[in-house]
Amino acid sequence: MLNIEVVEAKSPRQLRQFIKYPNELYKDDPKYVTPLLSERLEFFDQKSNPFFRTARVKLFLAHREGKVVGRIATCINFNHNEYHSEQVGFFGFFDCPDDYEIASTLLKVAMITIKKEGMTKMRGPISFSTNHECGFLIEGSDSPPVIMMTYNHPYLPRLAEKFGLKKAMDLLAYEMTGEGQIPERIQRIVDKLKTRSKVKMRNISMKDFDNEVLHINDVYNEAWQHNWGFVPMEKDEFIHTAKNLRQVIDPDLVFIAEVDSKPVGFCLALPDINQALIRLKGKLLPFGLLKLLWHTKIRNKINRVRIITFGIIPQYQGRGVDSMLFAEIFDAGVARGYHQAELSWILEANELMRRGVEQMGAIPYKRYRIVEMPV
Repeated sequence: MLNIEVVEAKSPRQLRQFIKYPNELYKDDPKYVTPLLSERLEFFDQKSNPFFRTARVKLFLAHREGKVVGRIATCINFNHNEYHSEQVGFFGFFDCPDDYEIASTLLKVAMITIKKEGMTKMRGPISFSTNHECGFLIEGSDSPPVIMMTYNHPYLPRLAEKFGLKKAMDLLAYEMTGEGQIPERIQRIVDKLKTRSKVKMRNISMKDFDNEVLHINDVYNEAWQHNWGFVPMEKDEFIHTAKNLRQVIDPDLVFIAEVDSKPVGFCLALPDINQALIRLKGKLLPFGLLKLLWHTKIRNKINRVRIITFGIIPQYQGRGVDSMLFAEIFDAGVARGYHQAELSWILEANELMRRGVEQMGAIPYKRYRIVEMPV
């Protein structure tokens, strides 16, 4: 049995090894989407990413015979623990081969690290909060992930379960195609609301992007405040995230619901840039930028969107605003040439939201699992 050494990744070289390790692990998997190295380096930049101002993160690499054979990260998210009155530490960015010795060594290092921080529970994979990517993919691995969703080999959650991690919550991804149509009953409700309701729909104004983001931030934090695992995003982090997404936003797919010019809900669908990135293998240069333009602007290869956020402030929930937003984004997506949509993710326990999207004709097709254990 060969020794496994786990080291904390601190240097720029080690950070690159940490980021690029999955590229080797999944190199023969045609469904894996290699993230852009430049984007990942920016995400992990603790000086520029506001998330790290309220979190403490450690990155670890597993070595065997001088070769990187796995990775894992730990995160103490102070905002989460304060908001939920918990003492939980998160693990994320967990990747390794189908080798329980490597997996258990990495998970043990994460558990010890989290326990030393004074936490009583380890939960994950969450990289690094529910506002980022989270969950083991446990159903639906027959297709590539959409933008900002996770992907893993089927054995990974099995190794975590063997270690002692148990289900905490499942997250569902729903699929809908443009070949269908909004159910007639829902369309009648929407048409009636358009004439009788004070709620007005409009697209985001890219000319006033900064102010729009601030308004959306308020709705975002209020709409999801009672959801399991939700962590409010402070303005600087929300602005930072929005600016990164701005380059892929299609303003025709961002709708804001207003009453007397005050935002009460919003819905954001992002073009699934993964359909182009899957061909780039993580590189924009020397030919990657040309390929990206070819598969987006030139040949318009992207025909799928991800509805990533769909929120309504509490006092306007149950008034049909969700149906109005959904109808707007469905019609806009079809008009823009998008034929598929993923609605993700939705908490398994959120029966109201699940029932709503199912009434619209969406069906669940992927399942992600967050697990936890005492430390």
